[in-house]
Amino acid sequence: MTSRVTFVSPATSPSLRQARFYDGDSIDDIGAARAREAAGSLAAPARVLVSASVRCRETAAALGLDGVETPALGGLDVGRWRGRTLDEVGAAEPEAVGHWLTAPGWAAHGGESVRDMCERVRRWLESAQHMDGRTVAVVEPEVIRAAVTLALGLPEASFWRLDVAPLTATELSGRSGRWNLRLGRPLVASAQGDNAAL
Repeated sequence: MTSRVTFVSPATSPSLRQARFYDGDSIDDIGAARAREAAGSLAAPARVLVSASVRCRETAAALGLDGVETPALGGLDVGRWRGRTLDEVGAAEPEAVGHWLTAPGWAAHGGESVRDMCERVRRWLESAQHMDGRTVAVVEPEVIRAAVTLALGLPEASFWRLDVAPLTATELSGRSGRWNLRLGRPLVASAQGDNAAL
């Protein structure tokens, strides 16, 4: 049995445009319009899962998907940095930002370490290999980073070297404990291209 998981990143939001740690804001008008235009561009899934964030739920809804919130696929908890820009945090806590970007087990911001989040995603990926049919998961970008890092067996330090653009699909297909990666592509309206096979 081959399992297929299509991870979809959320549409743009003010926090994303301002390079601010996500603070629960909604997707913006441009992001919502692009998501509505892309509705129907994904192959029909057996199940739809979403991170519990507002922007993931709104992106799924704009895509015409009714998803189930899945805690294992939640975004990285950045603790006291929530809502602040990386520049602000870097100016106030330069050593802390350095540790955060280079030490996957570091979580002194009061949230979750990258290593702990990756472990959470790893456990979910193991269970996903036993799911029949296609899964679409509208999740935070860091969840997609973790899934790709784990699927390819990359070192933990690779996590921060992966960029995930808004409203893109990244597909993993796997069986027998091995995953293959189909790199992210923008979602576009199915009438504009051949992305319906995603």
